[in-house]
Amino acid sequence: MFCASVNVTAPIPKSSPLSVSATMSPVRVAAAQMTSISDVAANFATCSRLVKEAASAGAKLLCFPEAFSFISTNDGDSVTVAEPLDGPIMNHYCSLARESNIWLSLGGFQEKASDPQHLCNTHVIVDDTGKIRSTYKKIHLFDVDVPGGRVYKESRFTEPGKDIVAVDSPIGRLGLSVCYDLRFPEMYQLLRFKHEAQILLVPSAFTNVTGEAHWEILLRARAIETQCYVVAAAQAGKHNHKRESYGDTLIVDPWGTVVGRLPDRLSTGIVVADIDLSYVDSVREKMPIAQQRKPIDFWKSASL
Repeated sequence: MFCASVNVTAPIPKSSPLSVSATMSPVRVAAAQMTSISDVAANFATCSRLVKEAASAGAKLLCFPEAFSFISTNDGDSVTVAEPLDGPIMNHYCSLARESNIWLSLGGFQEKASDPQHLCNTHVIVDDTGKIRSTYKKIHLFDVDVPGGRVYKESRFTEPGKDIVAVDSPIGRLGLSVCYDLRFPEMYQLLRFKHEAQILLVPSAFTNVTGEAHWEILLRARAIETQCYVVAAAQAGKHNHKRESYGDTLIVDPWGTVVGRLPDRLSTGIVVADIDLSYVDSVREKMPIAQQRKPIDFWKSASL
């Protein structure tokens, strides 16, 4: 399914009980929604168009969804197309970032793993000079029997990561994750309280069943409990006869308010919002959970 791109610019809401006048200049971020297929060149053409739209809208960072460059039709095809990070596919995206002078969050690239039977589902951050600044390998793999849907076994072809990753960027400190990670709040707690993330990136390809039930709820919960912005770029629509994604790309502020959303849940396009780090500071100052939370040792000794 394909629809024309729609730009939606969302200002920082002033209706929140914790809103204050900005003391830092907001920085614009964009999140892309698309329907990737098993054609690397076609997906790159779509991504190129969306990068140009985001750059024209003044975004400093554009976030793409999981599996932006390829979604397989047959089991095992993703392993076949997997490449190292210095391979031609990633080089094309690095050139795209450099040519458009924009940072890219490439959320879920099929990177060659340590053996030929597996790949790594790797979230890659590329800066505006085309340099790879950081990578995160998806830790939580989607091995699930979806109620009313199909059985997924991501671990069959994917090698899990082990490291939690945060990286500085022009819009703030980014906490990296991929899709199914969203269901594991401990990871986001570490990104916020240990790695000092201000913006959490959640590139995804949620199924229709899980997306309808949990997508927005989980994203807003992660934002509220960490007091971070959450940018969630999503795959949307039918990729092939076997696979369909929920869509609904969202940007959520630290108070849990949705500040960016495409009007059509299944359209291809970008959503744009302004990240205001002074608003992050205000929320955290007025509700100081970082100082009030108990360390893990407290819970180990707490009475049951």
